[in-house]
Amino acid sequence: MAKIEVSQVAEILKKHKLDPSILREIVEEMNEITSPAADEDIKPPAPKKQFVILLSDMEGKLPKKDLTGWVVQIAEDASPYSTTDRVFKGAYDFNASKKGRLLPVKSVGEALESASAKYFRESELWVKTKLPVAVVVTDNVLPKDEFKMEKVDRRRKDA
Repeated sequence: MAKIEVSQVAEILKKHKLDPSILREIVEEMNEITSPAADEDIKPPAPKKQFVILLSDMEGKLPKKDLTGWVVQIAEDASPYSTTDRVFKGAYDFNASKKGRLLPVKSVGEALESASAKYFRESELWVKTKLPVAVVVTDNVLPKDEFKMEKVDRRRKDA
C-alpha cells in the first residue's frame, strides 16, 4: 500500500475545489489517525546491567587449571551474590514447564545451556554464554620489570 503525506492529500482536495470547511474536517481527521498514539511509542528504559565473572586469587587457594564458568548479567543495583539464587529460580521455573518436565535440568550448567532466556528474565538474569568458558585465575599483581620487547620495523625497505 502506497503511503502519502497528509499535506499532499490536502493539496489534491484543494485542486478539486472542495468546500474549505469540509477540507479542514478531512485534514484534521487524517492528522488524528496518522498521529502515533502516545502510549504505543513510550518504551520503558532498558535496565542497566553488570557482568559477573572475575577471579582474583591473591592467596593462591584456587586451583591453577581447569576452571570453567559462565558469563551472565544481572541488574546494576542487584548484588552479585544473588546470582546463584537467580540461576536456581530460572532452573526451577524451567523444570516446572512442559519441556522441563520431559527433560529436567539437574545442574547449573545444564540449566544455563538448555533453559531459554524467558525463564531467567523473570529473575533478572541474562545468560551471555550458554557454554562454559575457561576462567583464568590471576594474582592481581603486575610485574615490576618491564617487558623487553624487540622493536620490529614492518615497513618495506627493499623497494
